[in-house]
Amino acid sequence: MTNPTLVRWHVGRVIGRRYEADSAVRLELDVPTWPGNDAGSHLDLRLTAPDGYQASRSYSLASSGESTRVVLVVHEVPDGEVSPFLVHQLAEGDEVEIQGPLGRYNIRNPADPDRSPVQLIAGGSGVVPLFSMASAREGVEESADFRLLYSVRTPRDVLFADELGALSRTTVDIVHTRESPPRSVRPPGRLTRDGVAAVSFSASASPRTYICGPTAFVETIVEWLLELGHDPARIRTERFGGSN
Repeated sequence: MTNPTLVRWHVGRVIGRRYEADSAVRLELDVPTWPGNDAGSHLDLRLTAPDGYQASRSYSLASSGESTRVVLVVHEVPDGEVSPFLVHQLAEGDEVEIQGPLGRYNIRNPADPDRSPVQLIAGGSGVVPLFSMASAREGVEESADFRLLYSVRTPRDVLFADELGALSRTTVDIVHTRESPPRSVRPPGRLTRDGVAAVSFSASASPRTYICGPTAFVETIVEWLLELGHDPARIRTERFGGSN
């Protein structure tokens, strides 16, 4: 688990960047003093203007483990103070300040003896910390079954498309709400309660469920799960707004 005593500000250098979607960029940072982090953690990233003005925002970590390599995916919020700069201007070789690792509630510890199924449900860029959990699962010998339900607008908006396709120990279901890929047997459309029930673990399996996405998405999914009989004590959520 994340150790609060290790939380501090670090300086990271951009060693890689590439667009994950039209308005999202994957940033890879080298942070020599980074202590490593658990899957599901997040960090604060701080920018300082020449006049001394500072702005910081929280971003989920796509990477995990004992490494000084830190991976983020930043979605642009057009009127935001931070995300437009990160998406369009931050270049390889640039340095940024980050604080972390942060977060304890929405972190899953692979050493936990509970081997109940794990259900991950993501809306849009909320897939980032859940991808981190599924990715970490690939290298851990455990008996818990994993499923990821990912709601996204179009195939062009899918984050970690190649990596999700390569997961061998997590069942991945992608629901496209506005446009489906060619030859898809599932027409585009928003998730429904019955749709969630059809591609996720049932309440009788007593899964541990992690949900991440926009506030309205998360609240709707939680409401449906409770209606389907899931134990609220086994549902963990992380939500975000649009002030990036």
